[in-house]
Amino acid sequence: MTANLKFNDFSKVTYEEALQRARDLIPFLREHAPAAEHATRMVPEVEAALHKAGLFRYHQPKAWGGMELDFVAYVDIPEMLARGDCSVGWNVANLSSHHRNVAHFCEAAQREMWGENPDCLIASGIAFAQGRGEAVEGGVRLTGRWSFSSGVDVSQWNMLGCQLREGDKIVDYLYCMVPRAQYEIIDDWQTLGMRGTGSRSVKCENVFVPTHRTQSMHASKPGHEFPGLRINSNPTFKVPASSLGGHCIAGAITGNVQAAVDTVIEMVKSRSTSYTGAKMRDFHSVQFRVGGAAAKVDAARLILRNDCLQADEMARAGQTLDLEAKVKNKRNCATAVKLCVEAVDSLQELAGANGIYDNQPLQRMFRDTHAAAAHINFNVDIQLTPWALVKFGGEFKSPVM
Repeated sequence: MTANLKFNDFSKVTYEEALQRARDLIPFLREHAPAAEHATRMVPEVEAALHKAGLFRYHQPKAWGGMELDFVAYVDIPEMLARGDCSVGWNVANLSSHHRNVAHFCEAAQREMWGENPDCLIASGIAFAQGRGEAVEGGVRLTGRWSFSSGVDVSQWNMLGCQLREGDKIVDYLYCMVPRAQYEIIDDWQTLGMRGTGSRSVKCENVFVPTHRTQSMHASKPGHEFPGLRINSNPTFKVPASSLGGHCIAGAITGNVQAAVDTVIEMVKSRSTSYTGAKMRDFHSVQFRVGGAAAKVDAARLILRNDCLQADEMARAGQTLDLEAKVKNKRNCATAVKLCVEAVDSLQELAGANGIYDNQPLQRMFRDTHAAAAHINFNVDIQLTPWALVKFGGEFKSPVM
């Protein structure tokens, strides 16, 4: 398999070069963040810059012109981009991870999606319960309405999850690749934060999806396999997204709060208090808040990267994550985001009345953190308890883990 030569080939781009490309975009993304908020979607200038840099394709196989970077890039690239705009980091985290998902599909699906346009973007609606599939000759009949389809306005495909049913019985959990012409985008993205992600809902009714564009995600089912791994043998594709899928978007939150720390440091350097004229930097309470917030962001980043590095190391050694390790990763991801929320809350309080204006970047970073942290992957009540249950000797089951 080879990429269409009409499109850019990023297969020679290294991890260091990709990260530098993301770093170089930070000022540009900060400049365009207000416009993306207003448009409630990724703006064309930003989309074009990301395509030019190849940063949508850092986890696409080299055979199709992608970078095929080591798994730690799953966190690092979104984290760096989010220092410019959290919504951009979030969208790149999602859209690039979907190239990684396509690498799990059979060769026919990869060729259909990437053969004509390896730059294609793929949104998603991966809540299986929001879709219903019915087996028909040659494929699946798909119906559903999926929320939070990030980056859908700029995408040419959508990866939609469903429960495959026989009557009332669930027999499989599928991802179905559906082209843009076969689903409807619903303009319902009016939100507290993360407005620039354009995470609108989508729906379709009785859409035929051929078998080669479906992939079973029922990982707990005996004999389950991803046929694409016969072609894409790099261990980075073997790291289970069921366990670490939230880490890429958590990386975006971490980068966003790092930007908040950097913003407050610059603000403190230049500000005196409005009433006394005292320099803010000389207040112990200011030093304490900024130091504590910076430490929490560093801790969150280390937690996320360590999980990714460990999982990648195991994949390269031919080892698989057991259930305890999988739920531990989900526990860690939620905890990392909780640290980020605590950090940005402390910084927003420190900003005082100056932090309430719409034209203040810190205010957007604060809103974006809270909006992003509402994702189910970061709900500590949900994500911390399975690990404890397993450690206590109890039974935890998930069909897709």
